[in-house]
Amino acid sequence: MYTMGQRVQLQAILETIVPHVYFQPPDDVQMQYPAITYERARADANHADNIPYMVTKQYQLTLISYDPDDLAFDKIAALSSCVHERNFPANGLNHDVFNLYF
Repeated sequence: MYTMGQRVQLQAILETIVPHVYFQPPDDVQMQYPAITYERARADANHADNIPYMVTKQYQLTLISYDPDDLAFDKIAALSSCVHERNFPANGLNHDVFNLYF
C-alpha cells in the first residue's frame, strides 16, 4: 500500500535529475529553472476477490526549462514506467509533460 515514504523517495530521485523539484506547487511559489513539478494524476488498483491488493499511483511530471534540449529530458524519459506525453512552450519556457507510475 502507498505510504508517504514512496512520494518522498520519488522526490529524492527527481532531485538527482534537477535541483529544483516541486510537489503540487502553489501559484505563489517563485520557481527556479530548470525545474520539475509533479502531482498525483491517478491510481490503478489490482483486485482479487473484489478487494484491491495493490495500488499503483501515477504522477504527472513537468520538466520546465529555458533550454528545449535540456539533458534532464533524457534522464526523466529513462525512468522505469515513464512516458513522455507532450511538449509545449509557455512564457518563454519549454514544458515537457511525462506520466510516471511509481
